Amino acid sequence: QVQLVESGGGLVQAGGSLRLSCAASGRTSSIYGMGWFRQAPGKEREFVAAIAQSGLGPAYADSVKVRSTISRDNAKNTMYLQMNSLKPEDTAVYYCAASSRTQFTNIMSKIFAYDHWGQGTQVTVSS
Repeated sequence: QVQLVESGGGLVQAGGSLRLSCAASGRTSSIYGMGWFRQAPGKEREFVAAIAQSGLGPAYADSVKVRSTISRDNAKNTMYLQMNSLKPEDTAVYYCAASSRTQFTNIMSKIFAYDHWGQGTQVTVSS
C-alpha cells in the first residue's frame, strides 16, 4: 500500500502563491506517477497537474498551466505543486494521488489512473 499526506494549503489573497507538498510512504517503488486534483464545493473532482516518476510529462490543466509548476524529489518521495497568481476560483480541496499503472503517461489526467489518494488539503483564495 501507498500512503499519501498533503500539506501546504491555507488561506491566501488573490495574486498570492502557495506550495503544496505530498509525501508518499509505504510501497513507493510501485509508483509510476503522481498527480494533483482539486474539488470545489458542489463540483466534481478535476485534474490539476501530474508528473511521471521518471520526470516525463508533466501535464497541466489549462486553468493552471501558466501559473503552476509540478515537481518531485524522488529521494524524498515527495511531490510539489507551486501555484502562483492564485485566483478565487482556485479555492478547493487539493488532493494528491499516486498511480501504479505502467501506462501512466497516457492517462495521467484521468481519475481512474490513480490507485492511491491523500486526505486533501484546503486552499482558500480570498478576493
